[in-house]
Amino acid sequence: MRKIILSLAVTLDGYIEGPNGEIDWCIMDDDTNFNDFLAGIDSIFYGRISYDLWGNYQPGEEEDELMKSISENINHKKKYVFSHTKTDDGTGAIFIETDLVKKVTEIKNLPGKDIWLYGGAKLIATFLNESLVDELQLAVHPVILGSGKLLFNEITDRIWLSLKETKSAPSGVVQLIYSVKGK
Repeated sequence: MRKIILSLAVTLDGYIEGPNGEIDWCIMDDDTNFNDFLAGIDSIFYGRISYDLWGNYQPGEEEDELMKSISENINHKKKYVFSHTKTDDGTGAIFIETDLVKKVTEIKNLPGKDIWLYGGAKLIATFLNESLVDELQLAVHPVILGSGKLLFNEITDRIWLSLKETKSAPSGVVQLIYSVKGK
């Protein structure tokens, strides 16, 4: 069965965005091997706000080749958007309004590669609270923001994890890979 993998960047103090939504602290370098991660997935789960911001992102000419490659790779994945307010945008993304657990289970049981749970924070909390996440891949960045949007703000119960692997990059980013116990 396919895995649902929460993979994202987080600050040392647990924020995924600064107080004004900024992600300028996020380091993207070749050492993170993000395209390797993308090669192992064929679908992405987005909340509507995250999808509107990043779901169809097109890099500008000023972007480096790594970001262009990552964006192209992401834009070739199947996209599912969880939203109570939007039902279509004409891009081919599949919008899911109701029966989240049932529909996610159906998608997970389809043949294919793993699924990336992109976010945002509310969708991540819902997936974790419903025991839908199989693995967490957190890229902890060497910065303390002090405020912003917390990653694990609305978790209702303890979620026990088992450390599978750690990786570090010269930039100071440390990737922590956990499986969810009981999965």
